[in-house]
Amino acid sequence: MKTNFISREDNKVKFSMEFSAEEFENAQIEAYKKNKDQFTIDGFRKGKAPRTIIERHYGEGVFFEDALDELFRENYVKALDELDLEVIDSPAAEFTQLKKGEGFTATITVPVFPEIVVKDYKGVEVEKKEGKVDEKDVDQDIENIRKRNARMVSVDRKAETGDTVYFDYAGFVGDEQFQGGTAEKQTLKLGSGMFIPGFEEELVGVKADEDRDVHVTFPEDYQAENLAGKDAVFHCHIHEVREEQLPDVDDDLAKDATEYETLEELKEATRKRLQEAAEKNAENQMKDEAAEKVMAANEFEIPAVMVNDELDRSINDFAQQMAYSGLNLDMYFKYTNSNMEQLRDQIRPDAEKSVKLRIILQNIARLEGLKCTEEDLNSELEFMAKQYNTDPAEVRKMLGEDSIVYFKKDIQAKKAMDLIYSEAKKVEKAAEAKEEDK
Repeated sequence: MKTNFISREDNKVKFSMEFSAEEFENAQIEAYKKNKDQFTIDGFRKGKAPRTIIERHYGEGVFFEDALDELFRENYVKALDELDLEVIDSPAAEFTQLKKGEGFTATITVPVFPEIVVKDYKGVEVEKKEGKVDEKDVDQDIENIRKRNARMVSVDRKAETGDTVYFDYAGFVGDEQFQGGTAEKQTLKLGSGMFIPGFEEELVGVKADEDRDVHVTFPEDYQAENLAGKDAVFHCHIHEVREEQLPDVDDDLAKDATEYETLEELKEATRKRLQEAAEKNAENQMKDEAAEKVMAANEFEIPAVMVNDELDRSINDFAQQMAYSGLNLDMYFKYTNSNMEQLRDQIRPDAEKSVKLRIILQNIARLEGLKCTEEDLNSELEFMAKQYNTDPAEVRKMLGEDSIVYFKKDIQAKKAMDLIYSEAKKVEKAAEAKEEDK
């Protein structure tokens, strides 16, 4: 196959793919092999009729369409790679007259990633931000470690807010026990807000082996319409009351809960980790501000197909997140009294913003000659491999070579964002603004 670039206009590229008579013939042979079982010819068992007989019976072009599909499937991506084109929608194709024993030319017109001249992306002013960590941040992180290593201990006293009760309950509206309102050996941390308003407060003061009736009123907007706004009583039997006991903040906590030998080592490592995170967060805030200013300085038409693709991706991500919680989109639409069209409208501004920034960054990368080297690619693959606890080769296989092309584009976009940030002017916040913050 020979590829020829023809023209580029309004983000549409036209190019041709020329196929020789031999390539077209080989594709017809493969099409015959794959489809010969579909033809029934008198005097031949099914699938045994020679190609010439089938072509005589059904016309010499009987395998042309399948041959074209095969040639297009194998060579279209190669042509895009050869011409370094990133397409954003399906192509339209025109073919010269197809004849047996002759080659042909396919002329392709396809929408491609927009090329724009980005302006004012160097020297943007952003407010200088510094990542600061104080001792109370370190203490809070140590406190979180204590909570993760807390023990639940049974106590012989009345339950208090913060305690966990183990209990059975059966819910009634009037004299009728309602579905979904009964459970055994359930755990509930008092004050967590996991149950409907008023329920947990009425369990404060219970003791083990005690029975208590909890009277509540379901909210008017409760998801189960048959219970919304109704008064109910839950007959509860308390099996046990447990309190959370936290370990002491000492060297033993460091040894038992972390990789460090002393509390001071743990604090120093925590302080360093929090400082690095704070500095990275400050940098990301400045990058976001710089990106906003570059986007404001560059107005251009964003292809609708790219926005729709971004909307589809965002909704798929949203649906996957809900699936982890046992929910789905239909349930979400029911609870929020909305629909797919409203959801797409809701997230459209963010989708447009995301696409616009991607167009700007990739064009800066093109204008500045920022490339993704094999070293860059391998570094990113190694980073992902650590996250998935596997090796880079497995990550590359998981992504697939087609996705690697777009993965490289993302790396180029990161380089472009780093360029914007490195060239930005970090200015101190005005004194009056600082006073206002105080």
